[in-house]
Amino acid sequence: MAKTQETVLEINLNHLEHNYRYLSSKIKSSTKFLAVLKAFAYGSDAIKIAEKLEALGVDYLAVAYTKEGVALRKSGIKIPILVLHPQAINFNLLLKHQLTPTIYSQKILDSFIKSAQNSGQTAYPIHIKFNTGLNRLGFAEKEIEVVSDQILQTTAIKVTGVFSHLAASEDLNEKHFTQAQLRSFENITQKFCHNLGYTPIRHLLNTSGITNFSEAQYDMVRSGIGLYGFGNEAHVDQLLKPVATLKTIISQIHTIKPNETVGYNRAFAAKTFKTIATLPIGHADGIGRIYGKGKTWVYVNGKKAFIIGNVCMDMIMIDITNIPCNEGDEVIIFGENPNASEFSASANTISYELLTGISQRVKRVFTKN
Repeated sequence: MAKTQETVLEINLNHLEHNYRYLSSKIKSSTKFLAVLKAFAYGSDAIKIAEKLEALGVDYLAVAYTKEGVALRKSGIKIPILVLHPQAINFNLLLKHQLTPTIYSQKILDSFIKSAQNSGQTAYPIHIKFNTGLNRLGFAEKEIEVVSDQILQTTAIKVTGVFSHLAASEDLNEKHFTQAQLRSFENITQKFCHNLGYTPIRHLLNTSGITNFSEAQYDMVRSGIGLYGFGNEAHVDQLLKPVATLKTIISQIHTIKPNETVGYNRAFAAKTFKTIATLPIGHADGIGRIYGKGKTWVYVNGKKAFIIGNVCMDMIMIDITNIPCNEGDEVIIFGENPNASEFSASANTISYELLTGISQRVKRVFTKN
């Protein structure tokens, strides 16, 4: 692809396909695949990603909130969309666009049954979430009887899925905890499905669960970050391909003298003559202040250039001393080298936060190269 002339997030759809096929190779052909597209598909472009995944044959999509699912439906996406964290105020909108709600508490169950009944629904699909140790969302095991009895008393809804979420599947030092979660999910689903009188789709594994605990794949697996090129483990990352590359350009080059300072609060002071470049990207674009003051580097013509001083709202400054370059040259913030995991780790955060934080004002461009 041609060199960029502005700040862009380049999204490689072939890399997305590669990641999907790699993760699919870790499960049985009969196991369904749910792709997570929350937060604008991890900061990329939910509609383009959904279109590609639907064409590849993904069985389910998932989003965090109802409005994300509505946007996908309005773009023409037809396959089931699970809303992972719906709020009662949006249930009528959810029903209108045929989205599948996650029911995770008694209050949400009561409210959704009422909404489904009021709109004349019959056997409207829902997924029930149980808490097995993450302690974020989900019914407790002790609520199985009450929940199943209430569901069986109405014809407005039908449980088509039951699931939980692993807390530390990427950390093999926590293997015993994960195995306890697996046992808990098995016990819960046995009791719950017995009460229902049938077995809905059961799903538990996330990306790291797919790679580390594939024996617990049940009827469906879920992948978010893995589809975008990151497996939470270095050896898995090597087998995946980053989907997003953040690029910008050099706006201006300066030479500064010893003892001169750079940026707000004079956060960088030169000890010798330095050549610095200003880039048109800043914390309003998702590159936060945590990446400043020499913690992180970008690539200019294949060479490392450290971010110096404080990150500004719309600009960052980098040290290009001894790097041959010119105003207008392309700069790689992250992509394949450094990748988002490496870039974020330099500031003690994670790829999830970096990717999902890229502002919507950054132009998205698409490639299959």
